Order: sequence, then C-alpha cells, then structure tokens
Amino acid sequence: MTIAINLATQTRGTQEEGEQPDYFEPVRPISPGPNGTPRPARARRTPTPAYVAKPRASPTVTPNPSTVTEEIPAPSATISSAEISGYENYAPEARKIIDLGLSLTTQNLKFRINSADPVNGGMDASGFVYYVLSQCGIGDVPRDAREQYVWARKAGTFQAVLGRRDDSFELEALKPGDLLFWASAYNVNREPDISQTMLYLGRERTTNQRIMMGASEGRTYKGRSHLGVSVFDFKVTRLSSKSEKEPGPVFVGYAHIPGLPAE
Repeated sequence: MTIAINLATQTRGTQEEGEQPDYFEPVRPISPGPNGTPRPARARRTPTPAYVAKPRASPTVTPNPSTVTEEIPAPSATISSAEISGYENYAPEARKIIDLGLSLTTQNLKFRINSADPVNGGMDASGFVYYVLSQCGIGDVPRDAREQYVWARKAGTFQAVLGRRDDSFELEALKPGDLLFWASAYNVNREPDISQTMLYLGRERTTNQRIMMGASEGRTYKGRSHLGVSVFDFKVTRLSSKSEKEPGPVFVGYAHIPGLPAE
C-alpha cells in the first residue's frame, strides 16, 4: 500500500512541474526558459471557410456607335488628264489650267489657311484658285473667295444655280476650267457669303462623275474623304459639316474665268 501511494504522489508532482495537459492552451512565455531559449508557441489552426466567393468577370463593353470617332480624311487624291472624258478636245487655255492644278494634287499639299503658295506646304481653297490662275497668266485674280465671286459677277460670267439636284438643267453651261462657288449655309438668303471656291475638271472617263480640284478640309472623292489639295467629286447636293451636326456650305453657282477666251 505504501508503494502505490508514493507512485501516485510522484505522478501528480511530475504533471505540476512539467508541461500542462493538452486541454490547456499554452501561454507564450514572457522571459526565456531556464535554458535561455524561448518556448515556441503552438500554431493556431486557421479554420477553412465554408464558401469562397469567386471574383466576378468584368462585363464586355460594346462601343456606342454614336461615340465612335469619325473617319480621318485620307491624303490627297489625284488623277491624270487621260482619265478625264474628252480632255483631248478641251481648249488649250483650259488644259493649261487643269494640267497645273493636277500637278499640285500630286505633291501631297495640306489644307493650310491663309496660304496661296505650294512652297508653304499647302494652300486654302481660294489660295489654290489664285495660284493656279495667276501662274497661267490670268491677270487681276483676287485672293479672297468672296472677291473672286464678285470678280466673276462683275465680268458677267456667273451662272446662279438654285436647284439642289446633281442633274439640274442649270449645269448645262458648265465648262472645264470654270470656277465653282459655295456660300455659308447661314447667309444664302442674303448676298452670298462665299466660303469656298474650286475649279471644275469635267467628267471622269470611267464613271462619268463630275469632278473638280482644289483645297479642302475633307471633301470626298469616290466616297472617301480627302484632306488638302486634291481631286474631289463635284455635287450640287448639300454636304454636311465635319461634325455632321450643322449644315454644310451651299453651292450657289459657277462662272467662266474672266479674261479666259470662251470655247
């Protein structure tokens, strides 16, 4: 009996002096243990979540057609005189004007406001007309588009076009080399505020479409916008502005170049 009691006493003393049972959570010691080494804390088990949320995929955004940027105008378009129907029958004076103008369309000249000389890298609409006619020996050519219109009116060569159809009978007297005039859409009920002028080329041989040449910020040739000194389609129908929110310039008529012999 004495031996059994002593064993129980020794077992109880060992538990009190040694490590605690598993049902006690160990406490991190404040100071190192007797051997100078801190006792490592028992790692806590991280509970596994019952549900893990999956990240949502970003929705695919379809661009709104109304916010798509408009077409950027292409560089200058050009043709050869051989592509103009009946060019070989044009008057020598008209061929001289057309040849010089077409040569400018091959130089990739930009639309440059207040310029009337290709050495500046570009020209505006009235500057193109002024340069071509002056180089071809036409005297007293005004520099400004409105003054060019007044010049033709005073010479008695202007033909007004009131219709808005590309096959209007009012175009029957239109000749290659003639001046073409457009006015601001807001002042056509008064004396026209001329904003653009071009030179008529005739009809393209393969399509029979009327064509012209000059400088523009984005008129079309064969349905594509072009920027600078170029060949363009000639249409009487009103063109929209670049923003397509405002009416474009209105074609008001054409004129035989003053001082140029008639055919």
